Amino acid sequence: MTLKRLVLFTDTWVPQVNGVARTLDRLIHECHRRGIETLVLTPEDGSRRADGVARWPARPFWAYPQLRMATPSMKRARGILQAFAPDLVHIATPFGVGLSGRQAARALGLPLVSSYHTHFTAYLRHYGLQGLDAISWPFLRWFHNGGTRTFAPTRIVADELASHGFAGTRVWGRGIDTARFAPAHRSQALRATLGADDDCCVVLYVGRLAPEKGIDVAMTAMAPLLAAHPDRLRFVLVGDGPAEERLRASAPAGTVFAGRREGEALAEYYASADVFLFPSTTETFGNVVLEAMASGLCVVSHNSGPTTEFAHRGTACPVDVRQPDALRRAITSVFLDVPVRRAIADAGRREAQQRGWAVIWDALFAEYEVVLDEACTLALSA
Repeated sequence: MTLKRLVLFTDTWVPQVNGVARTLDRLIHECHRRGIETLVLTPEDGSRRADGVARWPARPFWAYPQLRMATPSMKRARGILQAFAPDLVHIATPFGVGLSGRQAARALGLPLVSSYHTHFTAYLRHYGLQGLDAISWPFLRWFHNGGTRTFAPTRIVADELASHGFAGTRVWGRGIDTARFAPAHRSQALRATLGADDDCCVVLYVGRLAPEKGIDVAMTAMAPLLAAHPDRLRFVLVGDGPAEERLRASAPAGTVFAGRREGEALAEYYASADVFLFPSTTETFGNVVLEAMASGLCVVSHNSGPTTEFAHRGTACPVDVRQPDALRRAITSVFLDVPVRRAIADAGRREAQQRGWAVIWDALFAEYEVVLDEACTLALSA
């Protein structure tokens, strides 16, 4: 059976800047390229109305005001699904909108898949919600097992989900546009605005400024290096988020907060840096790590978890990013040893060049077709 109409339920969507929203936006664009009609259901966030996107009333999430949460409404979701008549329903988040879509799709007997984008269980301790840890995995297992597939971004994550009883796990990988993210976008003019000449090493972080991202540890590691090399080192953070005010207040001299950047401006920041520092341990993939590798940066990231499927020793500088001293030593080594830094960066660039989107999309849409064929067979045998 050929996929002609798809509905996506997600509690995060562009113009929000995070890996989930950007990945889902790419998915919808790929659907359109393949001639598939789509409808996105997502919370209202004050942005302009867009074709193919239906917004639900929502309010800011108290622990993370940049995110907005919608009250579940199976009735609303059911009405929308009946009117649109999709071939397939894809649920991306387990909150208000996602819950509504899950329940409505099941009630209507529509083919249903989900994708796992965020390690919510790992986030709990960063927001003072440790008490929910005991119920988080059972809830997520119930939520995702409501469909026939759970797509994970890496094999490591897929295996972890399977170990927790998730059924039908498949890998939906992530690709990179190596023309958009490339060393060619390096800008001496931008480096000058950062106070960085040719002898200065720019250490870059890109992502949300949020508690779960490990930025406090990164600042602890960077502080003595910035103090010892005030003219040869800069720490640049691109992004915004709930921890920004606190981080600004504690940032050591030599730290630059560049704010939120997108498109060509983001690509320019990547290419104009020298080292990419990613201190997070809560990722399910790490899109920004792959973007940094494609941009020709030497990556310093965690030595275990999903990012190691592509950012491993040789293509990156893996280290236990939870330990400030170990992180400081790793940064020092690539800061002072330029040939090693460039060798790692070159290897990372070659790794990224092997991860184009075409193969990834073909695999995902082939799995969509399998799901539809299975649903058709089941309906005929009923």
